[in-house]
Amino acid sequence: MLRPDFPITTARLLLRPYRLDDLEDLYAIQSREDVNRYLYWSPRTREEVADVLGKRATMSVLAEEGDIMVLAVELRETGTVIGDVNLAWRSEEHRQGEFGFVFHPDYHGRGYAGEAAVEMLRLGFEGLGLHRIVGRADGRNAASARLMEKLGLRREAHFVQNERVKGEWTDEVVYAMLATEWADR
Repeated sequence: MLRPDFPITTARLLLRPYRLDDLEDLYAIQSREDVNRYLYWSPRTREEVADVLGKRATMSVLAEEGDIMVLAVELRETGTVIGDVNLAWRSEEHRQGEFGFVFHPDYHGRGYAGEAAVEMLRLGFEGLGLHRIVGRADGRNAASARLMEKLGLRREAHFVQNERVKGEWTDEVVYAMLATEWADR
């Protein structure tokens, strides 16, 4: 089980469970076409975001296999939620997890996603005791691939046209890191 003490503080960020008063910040992210381009869902209405937020506000503990932790990433300087990071417990027996990240484009290129993603890897390896964590991205999403490489994950797979997303065939790339690689980085 993983129940972190919140907030998780980095040099510039707070990682914390979502709150219902994060609606406007989350809507500012999830309503954008450029944010959703490589994701499974399309831009969301305010009502859809409110529904998603209600669910995410309860996703701050990894109690058993299949659970997903989703944390708001708050810019300490302003209190604005600029994105989120997640960690899924995929297999207890094999000690496998998966992580991901979504950030508002206005905050791209400043290292915020990497700063937050490192903490999710730390939670997975050091907090939950995972052996392996993967990250997946649409094959066209070069920025996400670069970030995973910068974090030290290795590219393990490139699946060609393996999924239909929003009516078109897309590639998927898979990156991974082992606990020993995390310890050695």
